[in-house]
Amino acid sequence: SSQVYKGLDIITNKVSPQEQRLCRHHMISFVDPLVSNYTVVDFRDKAAALRHIDDIFARDKIPIVVGGTNYYIESLLWKVLINTKEKASTAPEPVTDRKVELEQLDGVELHRRLSQVDPEMAAKLHPHDKRKVARSLQVFEETGIPHSEILHQQQEEEGGGPLGGPLKYPHSCILWLHADQAALDQRLEKRVDDMLAAGLLEELRDFHRRYNQEKVAENRQDYQHGIFQSIGFKEFHEYLINEGNCSPETSALLLQKGIQALKQVTKRYARRQNKWVRNRFLRR
Repeated sequence: SSQVYKGLDIITNKVSPQEQRLCRHHMISFVDPLVSNYTVVDFRDKAAALRHIDDIFARDKIPIVVGGTNYYIESLLWKVLINTKEKASTAPEPVTDRKVELEQLDGVELHRRLSQVDPEMAAKLHPHDKRKVARSLQVFEETGIPHSEILHQQQEEEGGGPLGGPLKYPHSCILWLHADQAALDQRLEKRVDDMLAAGLLEELRDFHRRYNQEKVAENRQDYQHGIFQSIGFKEFHEYLINEGNCSPETSALLLQKGIQALKQVTKRYARRQNKWVRNRFLRR
């Protein structure tokens, strides 16, 4: 999902310009990095609005949806998302985002509000999971219908089930490349090393200088929304803000700390990806 944003091509592992010339790619590098409220709903609607998938089918070709954020892939293949009044925005101008506003509230208070309007959904969500609780509240506020009720309606549609609504494209084929965990971990560590060799640090320094340095100075950095939540950027936060302001030895230690953190979080994310495939895709 981070590949929709402009910038950070190495850390988000975008296909190279050479690879893009071999086969046309869509939905890459079209959202301004300063947009922080771009969601999976925007992604799905943008894909539909541009008619990429339908256009490819019309040309008698097969669209291939590739990615690591399985929730985004699921949003294209199945009817699992809910439309609200929110409009998609790819411009850097500030747009009121009710979900972001709600996330500023205390988790216990958020959960209390949800329990009043949608006790079924509140029972499923932990008060600490502010993003999901806020989303459920947003759905109710903008539709007037409890989130849980809308999910039940989707599940009851023909072709639906416990995990959501029916397939949008009935003849979809899902390919999952599985690897032994030890071998996968080794490949992921090498991938980080390859990113460093390809210029990862220079990319992070440039992005930090252009988009994040001022926010850090004003203590308003946000690593929970938009491209700033990408794996790899926040792991080097200490290194980036202290570079040039500490001893070479300290800088080297912070760099190694960032590298090791990136390797660990990458491996954890791969495990979550595999778990999602098993629990969401293979059980349907």
